[in-house]
Amino acid sequence: MKAITLRNIPAAVQKAIRTKAREKRISANKAVIELLEERVGVASQRTKLVHHDLDEFAGSWSAEEAKEFDKFLKTARRVDSDLWK
Repeated sequence: MKAITLRNIPAAVQKAIRTKAREKRISANKAVIELLEERVGVASQRTKLVHHDLDEFAGSWSAEEAKEFDKFLKTARRVDSDLWK
């Protein structure tokens, strides 16, 4: 959907948007969408897409494998300053 620009939003509405965003730890944009959905009665129709294609891998590493992977990541994240000159 294209963007919609809102102007002259009343202070009380701005406060409600910011409060919802802060409480749910979401963006102001998502808070506005949720508030609109609640108001027009479609909030329950929105479904959250949940993927299960990687479930079998969750928690499958041993502590030693996780430690080894973290060690590799530390090396991989090191910045080579000669490449950034």
